[in-house]
Amino acid sequence: MPNIQDKVVIVTGASSGIGEATAKELASKGAKLVLAARREERLKKIQEEIQNNGGQVIYKVTDVAL
Repeated sequence: MPNIQDKVVIVTGASSGIGEATAKELASKGAKLVLAARREERLKKIQEEIQNNGGQVIYKVTDVAL
């Protein structure tokens, strides 16, 4: 994986499953994250987890489905 330290990454579907796992992995590598998904409660929880581990993250409740 290339160096992603301090890069801004948008993760869609970040409230569960592959999106959540991807967000946590990217945060552990130093990426700054924007989490996007429909479930705000889950996004808040994941944001708190990442921030408690020193990560930088914001979220936006959104539905990217057409």
